[in-house]
Amino acid sequence: MNTIVDERLRREARQFALRFTCESCQHFDAEKAACANGYPTEPHRGRDLDSLGQLVFCKMFEMC
Repeated sequence: MNTIVDERLRREARQFALRFTCESCQHFDAEKAACANGYPTEPHRGRDLDSLGQLVFCKMFEMC
């Protein structure tokens, strides 16, 4: 899901410790640096909200 990153999202992400990257997902295999479900990880890894205008949320994200 594509989401516009604005100041409100940045503020709320800091306030509520929002997690959205592969590294925080239950399905991420750190040893292989890949999604265990086979989804691409490039759009979701190591993203910094301060440098983004748009964010792609993964539909399979499940917090670990």
